[in-house]
Amino acid sequence: MQLQTAGSNGPAEVNVVEPEPALQGPQKPFKQFQNHSSSLPFGQPTSLASIGGPTYVTAQTLIQQVAYALSDRLWTYSPDTFDLDIAVKNWFSDGAKNTYGYPTTVESMQIRQGAASIALGYVFSKDFDLKKRHIPQSILASSSVLGHLREALDQLSLLYSVASPFVAHLAAVNYAGASGQLVTDYVSALSLAEDLGFGMVSSFSAYEAQHMSLFSTLLSSIIPTLHLYEGVKTARETTRVIDVLDQAGLQNTYRAVQNEISSFEKSTRDVEARVIRLLDAFNEELGTQYGLFEYTGHDSPDSVLVVFGTVESSLASQVALSLARDGAKVGVLNVRVYRPFIEAKFLEILPASVKTIGVLGQVQDSSVTSDSSIHSLLYNDIVAAISFAEKWSVSPVVLDIKYPRETSWTPVSIAAAFQMLVEKPILHAQSEADDRNSSPLQLLDPSSVQQYTFWDVDTSISVSAPTAFGQALATESMSNVTTRTAYDNLLQGGVIRTDVRKSPKSIEAPYSIDAADMVYIGEQTLLKDIDMLSGLKFGGKVLLRLPGVKDEDLENKLPLAFRKGLGIKAAQLYILDSPAIEVVANDPNLEAFLSEIAFLRTALPTQEKYGLQKLASVNGNSEIFEELSKTLDDALRLVEIPDAWTTAEIEDDIPTLVKDIKVNSFDAFDKIEVEPPTYLKNWKTAAKGLAFKEAYETKSALRPDLSVKTYTVQVQENRRLTPPSYDRNIFHIEFDLGNSGLKYEIGEALGIHAENDEVEVNDFIKFYNLDPNEVVEVPSRENPAQLENRTVYQALMQNVDIFGRPPKRFYEALADYAKNPDERRELTTLGGPTKDGNQEFKRRAEVDTVTYADILLEFPSAHPSFHDIVKIVSPMKRREYSIASCQKVTPTSIALMIVVVGWVDPRGRDRFGQATRYLNKLKVGATVTVSVKPSVMKLPPKSTQPLIMAGLGTGLAPFRAFVQHRAWEKARGKEIGSVLLYMGSRHQREEYCYGEEWEAYQDAGVITLLGRAFSRDQPQKIYIQDRMRQTMNDIIQAYLKEEGAFYLCGPTWPVPDVTNVLEDAISRDSKTLGKKTNPRTEIEKLKEELRYVLEVY
Repeated sequence: MQLQTAGSNGPAEVNVVEPEPALQGPQKPFKQFQNHSSSLPFGQPTSLASIGGPTYVTAQTLIQQVAYALSDRLWTYSPDTFDLDIAVKNWFSDGAKNTYGYPTTVESMQIRQGAASIALGYVFSKDFDLKKRHIPQSILASSSVLGHLREALDQLSLLYSVASPFVAHLAAVNYAGASGQLVTDYVSALSLAEDLGFGMVSSFSAYEAQHMSLFSTLLSSIIPTLHLYEGVKTARETTRVIDVLDQAGLQNTYRAVQNEISSFEKSTRDVEARVIRLLDAFNEELGTQYGLFEYTGHDSPDSVLVVFGTVESSLASQVALSLARDGAKVGVLNVRVYRPFIEAKFLEILPASVKTIGVLGQVQDSSVTSDSSIHSLLYNDIVAAISFAEKWSVSPVVLDIKYPRETSWTPVSIAAAFQMLVEKPILHAQSEADDRNSSPLQLLDPSSVQQYTFWDVDTSISVSAPTAFGQALATESMSNVTTRTAYDNLLQGGVIRTDVRKSPKSIEAPYSIDAADMVYIGEQTLLKDIDMLSGLKFGGKVLLRLPGVKDEDLENKLPLAFRKGLGIKAAQLYILDSPAIEVVANDPNLEAFLSEIAFLRTALPTQEKYGLQKLASVNGNSEIFEELSKTLDDALRLVEIPDAWTTAEIEDDIPTLVKDIKVNSFDAFDKIEVEPPTYLKNWKTAAKGLAFKEAYETKSALRPDLSVKTYTVQVQENRRLTPPSYDRNIFHIEFDLGNSGLKYEIGEALGIHAENDEVEVNDFIKFYNLDPNEVVEVPSRENPAQLENRTVYQALMQNVDIFGRPPKRFYEALADYAKNPDERRELTTLGGPTKDGNQEFKRRAEVDTVTYADILLEFPSAHPSFHDIVKIVSPMKRREYSIASCQKVTPTSIALMIVVVGWVDPRGRDRFGQATRYLNKLKVGATVTVSVKPSVMKLPPKSTQPLIMAGLGTGLAPFRAFVQHRAWEKARGKEIGSVLLYMGSRHQREEYCYGEEWEAYQDAGVITLLGRAFSRDQPQKIYIQDRMRQTMNDIIQAYLKEEGAFYLCGPTWPVPDVTNVLEDAISRDSKTLGKKTNPRTEIEKLKEELRYVLEVY
């Protein structure tokens, strides 16, 4: 169900605030179009009073209008760039009044645990005005913050009988894991509504957003309600809606429906009956036909898809109608009011002819889709309803069609969901002629709908041009225009895609354009990462901004796949060379206007004169557009596509390009880096601070630059554990804690704040011609945003990682300082994205193991000052090592077990790890700055729980502390669990580190089993997993029967093999007990219980 289509309903107003004119030259004022937010119509601020009648809006704006107009107070929880509350904050700031005659208070809240508690505090405060008890209180938020709101909402549900009506308008949008991609997240809200007993209402499109916001607000008088809508695409698309209620219309409808149902509510407390009556009254007042569940498709379907969600419902309805027209006996049942789930209404709407039901249900991620033991929430409701229904003699089959939150739905993928319900193909195979079309399922009429896609980088001067172009098209009263902009801030530093559609009828297409009439490409480098031609229709046009490139050089500039694609698509290629026009070359701000004119001329050549006036009404002015239009031929040319481009062969190893971006933001990334404030210019400033401490508030502190608490300790023992002749130097170092106050727990790590080698530092100072005593500012090694005042010598010893490995960005930054052209060229190549540059960089980093100092020595013409060096060279980081002692046993000392990292580079130079060399050279009595870091390696809560430990090399360090602690407990009469220690190294003679200690603990009954694996002491290699497998029964008893904890510390390579042993132990034990278990699932449970702990590197 949606609002009246635009058809021929007269002109639509574009209710946006006119941009302020900017001056270009002394006599040429013009409007500079600015996109304020993608959640606003055409990115422009909209006044509350202007919303009403036929108008261009976004769903997000309409939802804010309803929330502001009908609420006493609004609490908003909008993550950065989401702008879920940008309009209401502006209206509140302007003093706009709600339907009750006063400005709705808008409180923008922090997103943290316990959020929404302030809302509860307000509603249940003794100072709360009881006259406002009937006025709704509202929240604007995204589904990503529901975890923080849950506690307060739980309390609200328990106290709702004495609370004000409450409604939360939730944009279904969240970040997905490590990818950072923005996804449509219904799962979080569905789970919360089910657990807390909230109402749940869904909008199917932008055309319904206002009505469903209003209905949800009315529903909140019965139960606390969540209004859920798709927040990535639909909510932010600018579109024309005809029957938008203004504030007075909202007020009248709200009161009329309330009056209509008030007598009915007094007669029954049945929530489901009240909800049904409310929706009936709502439809009667508005003349609409909304249903709790809505069916679309074949009159007598064999198969029905049950769907919840905005894009899912919209697309499934359109696809079902298309397939039904072609004879497919399919349909879709869209769930509008999901909670309360009124089974009687669901069964009433579901066609009696159905034999197969597919439930399209969202789940958390792809791992759940492949797990048959987990079902979607929607599936569980549908199965329950069907199982107890008496409508069929043989109940329909119900299939669970799960999909992860990352799914981006298109007409074809929705059709694929329908295909899972039927045996015969529902989409006809395409012929070669059909292949010219992008999609086998065309929901939009290509003869009446014009589609344009714009690609650009977010730093482009023309970045707002597509939205301005869309707004200009929207000034045509007989047309309906939609625009949507998407951002990928991870691809090439920031890529923007804008889709613009134009049609004489309303457009409902919540998916990216796949058959554009024209594609604009604002940056040539995008061609190497994105297949932009995949979204171009056959015979379409391409406008490529490519300044300064002649036709004879074009082939070298365009990738082979792009050239071939142009030929296959029979595309027309236009080149825009903006600087070819002198006035644009002199004033780059005019390039945005030129891009708009060029697009207008190529896309709509017969409408240029009229179109220029429309463009001038949005940005620029008529004089500028006319002048640029006259000279456009100097910059715009049509290129003939050679036949050779079409027939060119593409190598198999060329990587597949992405066809669309992954949205990870709603705004471009702010790339402006603010230079940190500088306070110290010379040694005199520092001297004043030391001489006049009170006046300058100077305080003495140990390493105040560090973000962690630090301690000073002294070396009391430093001994080598392996023979001097052995190639691996493993040593034991112990520190006297003195009166430092350092405390640590079992399993924690000690952070070593190491220093560079003094000889190498002095050599660098001499080579670089530095004054070692000059006072300079350097970034803190723990927090680069903090500045520290040091001498050059101190900075190179303790702060600047001058002997560390440089990343690519160092070469790129250093190139700016190179005076020699050849050196500058080579540095640029090393810092750039080219294949040769990547290979050479990799060789230098992994084979030559060059340092920052090596590079500065190699390229002498690149000689930045020391102040600049500290900006482009990374600060030193602390190195952390597992503590190999228990403070209960050695209260005044702390021990580490370390292997010196060393190698010889191709030039024959000895190289060392900075921290291990520093520690190895320390003499007894030397002071060291240290800090303590928590770790996942913690003992189980009970001393009787067994320990199963596997350590390779220095991975034994934390287990020495574990065993010391168990020995300490045993000595005090505590009962301790069994201790199984597996150790791995190459040779017993050279690397049996702490061997005598282990055997002594075994003799004392602390260590139960000592599994030693020396891989190279016999012909066949033996590893710790082999020793574990040999003692499988001991592991089953200790780990599974006695609920022990397993720990692995060391390199990552044995993890799969060791885990396989544990899984086999679980399988064997389950088989013995006659139980059926999934070992991998059991391992995951053990992880959650902290009984399977890895600390690998």
